[in-house]
Amino acid sequence: MEQRLLGNTGISVSRLCFGTLTISRLQKNFSVDVGGRLMADAITNGVNFFDSAGLYGTYKHIAQAMKLSGNNDIVVAGKSYASEKVPMLDSLHEALREINRDYIDIFLLHEQESIFTLRGHSAALDALVAAKQAGKIRAVGISTHFVNAVKSAALLSEIDVIHPLVNQKGIGIRGGTVDEMLQAIAFAVECGKGIYAMKVLAGGHLVTTAQQSLKWALEQNNFSSIAVGMQDTTELEANCRLFSGIPANDMFKQAGRKKRQLKIHDWCRGCGACVQRCRNGALEVVNGKAVVDDRKCSLCAYCADVCVEFCIKVC
Repeated sequence: MEQRLLGNTGISVSRLCFGTLTISRLQKNFSVDVGGRLMADAITNGVNFFDSAGLYGTYKHIAQAMKLSGNNDIVVAGKSYASEKVPMLDSLHEALREINRDYIDIFLLHEQESIFTLRGHSAALDALVAAKQAGKIRAVGISTHFVNAVKSAALLSEIDVIHPLVNQKGIGIRGGTVDEMLQAIAFAVECGKGIYAMKVLAGGHLVTTAQQSLKWALEQNNFSSIAVGMQDTTELEANCRLFSGIPANDMFKQAGRKKRQLKIHDWCRGCGACVQRCRNGALEVVNGKAVVDDRKCSLCAYCADVCVEFCIKVC
């Protein structure tokens, strides 16, 4: 599988990045052994890049993948919502401990929105920069759904990597169109930032046109890598073939991908925590129960993390 340099970081990443949200406790909730085996198979098939976050709880799965594959030479990205120094360093040290390394390749400020949220996270960003100087991080960055956050991060010397939401239909992009997001990404690349895209299948909304959507993403030369969530060996093999330039029509048919949706179970008591957590405005409480607007939902399942009744899942 082709590898590309991630901006000016000196880090070489496979075009296909394994996005671990789909195997996390927020979605399929795979055990360390099951998730680790799937990711070990990805390593065997040429994937060297794995995206995680403290929220996902999949760092241990990545460590297991390295153990099972006998290959520690992979690129790992982590993320944290922390806005202050100590919580950010706690998040970083948790990641290092669970992947069983003394460094992590990439660490991101999770879900940034604008220059204002970046300023609000300045203490955390400073902590990451210091950790980079100490050799605990190779590259610092942000993840975002917002066009303006990409533009703002492009101008910050502290930021090496940007992980933006982008897909050919524009589903989930905030503060602009697909073209405006692509223009912001192009500007960031001109500024030397490394780009790895997320949600090119819109969290599952575009699975019925998966090949077309993935090919569109592969045609975007400003994406060094593309993070895709995978839940079984058939999906993994189909994506690895496509990203390696091998015909994959039969594999995508065999994968039998079905459109996923956010499901809210009947025992929801309408506390509204999920409504406040959703950045897309896709949830509201109606007649004492949470309901989802599928047109706005990006299927990130982050809302499930705040549901004390455990009644939200992606299926």
